[in-house]
Amino acid sequence: MKTAIFIPTIFLLVLFSCANKVYAQDCILKDTILRVDFGTAAAIQDFNLNRLSGYKRITDDCPNDGMYTFATSTARCYSDHWYTLDEDHTPGDNNGRMLICNASPSTGLFFYATLAGLKPNTKYEISMWLLNLCKINNDCTSTLPDITIRLEKPDQGLIAEFRTGSIAQTTVAAWKRYFSLFSTPPDVNLVNVKFINNAPGGCGNDFAMDDITFRQCYQPEPLPVVKKQPVRIPPPVVVKNPVKEPVKESPALKKRHVAVTVIPSKNIPAQTNQVKAAPVNKVGLPDPIRTRENLLIKKLDVAAGELTIQLYDNGTIDGDTVSIYHNNELIVSRAGLSEKPITIKLTVDGADPHHELIMVAENLGSIPPNTSLMVVTSKGKREEVFISSTKQQNAKLVIDLN
Repeated sequence: MKTAIFIPTIFLLVLFSCANKVYAQDCILKDTILRVDFGTAAAIQDFNLNRLSGYKRITDDCPNDGMYTFATSTARCYSDHWYTLDEDHTPGDNNGRMLICNASPSTGLFFYATLAGLKPNTKYEISMWLLNLCKINNDCTSTLPDITIRLEKPDQGLIAEFRTGSIAQTTVAAWKRYFSLFSTPPDVNLVNVKFINNAPGGCGNDFAMDDITFRQCYQPEPLPVVKKQPVRIPPPVVVKNPVKEPVKESPALKKRHVAVTVIPSKNIPAQTNQVKAAPVNKVGLPDPIRTRENLLIKKLDVAAGELTIQLYDNGTIDGDTVSIYHNNELIVSRAGLSEKPITIKLTVDGADPHHELIMVAENLGSIPPNTSLMVVTSKGKREEVFISSTKQQNAKLVIDLN
């Protein structure tokens, strides 16, 4: 089962900028240059796919072979052989849309986009989230989606090509992130991206796709070279014995009688101590905050009201575990990061105008460092912050009443 997609030219959109190490020490990902998330029911990000053959767009949530739809959910498709999805993948959106594809009987192109704004001779990451809709052990779900992503010059010359391999069925509905690096040629600032289905439709090959993202890769700044200063050895100190002067004898003193008046003593009462010792705060900072550097990664000024803070694993789910301190008090202990968020709610008002959240890496997962995506939502305003922490350095977010 298959989907066709053509996207007209999409221009450069910088959503946020915050360093995030993912691949290696020679690649620091910043700046989401472009995100295709298909919009929401209220704010549609639509696409004209008429240039592709073999596919038909419908409005139903359960498309047949060779059909596709942009849906906010699915429910009991094909005698409940598909997973029911209550929402798309995009974190924090309301009635967000995703592409639901029931593959065409013949293999071939099902998605096309022209990207404007990528810089020549620059390294980027492309990523997308995919989900196999077919449940395990149901009839006629054996064909697995298998997708090739091609990046081409405007003259159709190949820049890079990646393949997902078979997208396996899962015991529960599970989104999986696929990503890779590529470099634009020196003379190119327009790139065509094509998604090609390598498996035929029919029995299976039904999938959802969301959040196609491009991020720029930067070289890390070189470490400063520290020159060793020569060690200066001071000259030895010569200690001279002082010369003793001869003692001159004083002339003999003559005795004199002096009259002395004796004044009777009085008892002086003891004075109370007028200086009070200041109380000593015996409660110290928690060890993970006291013993590590707490790097400020973001300061937000928000209006009074309730905040919702959601923390996701950013990238491959690799076993990252974090603890979270609010104003130096532990509120989340050793929680695993995944595609499902850790959710925290705070109230910012005159009584509580200042909040500090410190993310502590309890481990570094299988791909160091410990990385996460924090989404802060306040009265419809959304902020996204990339977080990177290590065993030596925590990440601190400060929120103040505006």
